[in-house]
Amino acid sequence: MADRTTLTSLFTSTAATMAPKKNTPAAKEEAHGYEFGGPIGAALISFGLPIGCYAFAFLCNDVTGCPAPSLLSPSKLFTPPAFSMQSGWEHALDTLKKDVGWPGLAGLVNTQAVVGTFAWYGLSLLLNVILPAQEVDGVELTTGGRLKYRFNAFLSAVTIMVILAAGTWVRGPEFSVWTFVDRNYIQILTTNILIAYALATFVYVKSFGVKKGNKDKRELAAGGHSGNLIYDWFIGRELNPRVTLPFLGEIDIKSWMELRPGMLGWVLLDLAFMAKQYRSYGYVTDSMLMVTISQAIYVFDALWMEPAILTTIDITTDGFGFMLAFGDLVWVPFIYSLQARYLSVHPIVLGPLYVVGILGVQLLGYYIFRASNNEKNRFRTNPDDPKVAHLKYIETASGSKLLTSGWWGTARHINYLGDWLMSWAYCLPTLAAGYKLVPSILHPGTRLVSTDGMAGWATPITYFYMLYFAILLIHREMRDEEKCRRKYGADWEKYCQQVRYRILPGIY
Repeated sequence: MADRTTLTSLFTSTAATMAPKKNTPAAKEEAHGYEFGGPIGAALISFGLPIGCYAFAFLCNDVTGCPAPSLLSPSKLFTPPAFSMQSGWEHALDTLKKDVGWPGLAGLVNTQAVVGTFAWYGLSLLLNVILPAQEVDGVELTTGGRLKYRFNAFLSAVTIMVILAAGTWVRGPEFSVWTFVDRNYIQILTTNILIAYALATFVYVKSFGVKKGNKDKRELAAGGHSGNLIYDWFIGRELNPRVTLPFLGEIDIKSWMELRPGMLGWVLLDLAFMAKQYRSYGYVTDSMLMVTISQAIYVFDALWMEPAILTTIDITTDGFGFMLAFGDLVWVPFIYSLQARYLSVHPIVLGPLYVVGILGVQLLGYYIFRASNNEKNRFRTNPDDPKVAHLKYIETASGSKLLTSGWWGTARHINYLGDWLMSWAYCLPTLAAGYKLVPSILHPGTRLVSTDGMAGWATPITYFYMLYFAILLIHREMRDEEKCRRKYGADWEKYCQQVRYRILPGIY
């Protein structure tokens, strides 16, 4: 992700490319102050984001429209019929519940969704164990030593895709996985929200087992042990929590959650929505194909480059708490698939000109993102590589090298620009979003999709990813800057004088 994932991101690097000295202990990052607005901000995010996810799921629906048409006529919404004894508020609430398909509190979760979700997690864990894997050493810990990681996310994903392809070949769009997602979407969302809360609580409690001078390579995150319960629970106390499961062995919770159930779950949801579009209309539109394929490429690229996460701020700096748990398991799959969900109900045919234009934006973003990250990884792992040996750099007092030429001499976070441009390509296929569902006169019992009076009203929903991602990347960049300023001191100021721009050369 790769910056996707989470409330922060999956694959982004720190602000500059560094080549640490080999065989020396990693520099210890000192504990620092609150981020994300401190305890109040952490509480608001922790209990506000699930509400936001439900809002997107219900207000853009396949019952009445996207957004629910009654929201565009508030005067009618609050005016009950003359014969009704309801107050305006009671009538509005009942009308809105019907318009969004509210299942009631008890209907937010069901047994099928719980069993199906845990089966999904179980399959991912099983494939992680039984499939061939690459054994990789992580970065050196501040307490000394390196953790070992087992990486086979790409092979696991290919295996799952083959199984899904076989099922779809036999059953078509009626394949049980696709219909299961369609029938239980809200309930699957709820199940993953509950898992995120439970997981954050589990690792928080478990983190108190980390002792000074421990020999099992456990340590606390620099910013995760403030002493405030809600903030530490949110941000994550332990840096690399691990758990040993029967028959499955040791699992690194953070690295596994970053790329396994949620990231691939994003693709699975997209495919389920594509199957729904085909069941409903008998065809799949070019807009749906663009969104699904481009997002799948993004995800599979992240899985292919799985070892690259070991040098990201998520792994090296952030603890694992609710922020990453919710981001990985809920935010990424359910918010990032909004466009495919929209197109499953409102099919949009773009035509060649729109397709070429949107693909151009996508490819430009991907080129910037991948080329800059490849340059970073090459320089970090082998500064003498002929592809990066010519690059200029500043050598810091700690021995690290900060690039001042190439991609990283253009802007201090140039990969973020590529990431953001790619986000455009996910949203643009929905055009001026908005639809309502109306009964068909010619075919009683069926409904038609109409954009009459609705065009543009759903833009904040289907284009939310672009806006959110811009804010996320700027915030991420600010965190990176502060981290590097603490780490490099005067050397960082010198670096900033040579590389003036943060993300967008010439502008920001």
